[in-house]
Amino acid sequence: MKFDVLTLFPEMFGILNQSIIGKAIEKELIDINLINIRDFSKDKHKKVDDTPYGGGAGMVMKPDVVYDAYKSIEDRNAKVIYMSPQGKTLNQKKVEELAKESHLIILCGHYEGIDQRVLDKIVDEEISIGDYVLTGGEIPAMVLIDSVSRYVKGVLNEESIQEESFSNGLLEYPQYTRPEIFEGVKVPEILLSGHHENIEKWRKEKSIEITKKKRPEMLEK
Repeated sequence: MKFDVLTLFPEMFGILNQSIIGKAIEKELIDINLINIRDFSKDKHKKVDDTPYGGGAGMVMKPDVVYDAYKSIEDRNAKVIYMSPQGKTLNQKKVEELAKESHLIILCGHYEGIDQRVLDKIVDEEISIGDYVLTGGEIPAMVLIDSVSRYVKGVLNEESIQEESFSNGLLEYPQYTRPEIFEGVKVPEILLSGHHENIEKWRKEKSIEITKKKRPEMLEK
């Protein structure tokens, strides 16, 4: 899976070199290529934005600069995603759908946004990570990369993916590890029994119980 990220702040993505995603990069299971939009500015001061036509607060990213950055990517068959609070909210179904793609281009906006003309020309889909506004699209882009990468073959084992929250329409059951007794509270006896069928039944019951308590709307669906 290849990710090309169009951004004004490529240095923000260094965090993705850590943990599971970092190991996936080392194994060449995923490739994250950061493209600095500012490198394509024709202005001697590397300016990438200008005041909005019609007036208003803030600045708008220029269409020609964004388009030139996009054109630097050779693959025209890649799916282009614009991280935007106006997009459809990212969910598990969309994550698994995007994980089937071989190449994603992620466009990160900043300031008051990006000139609509270039969005209309290159963007296939707008995605939001929630009904709130951030200072830029970089953090949402990292959320998208992290969530999608987990479903790329080889990044995680199949069992981990199948049993986690949202994968089967329920929240995940509670997890326990050593020590067996912590602050006077013991690990549930069923998990110490070694009876796998009963453990699976208990976990399913707990998943339903937790989902009903925390996210009852999921059971309604």
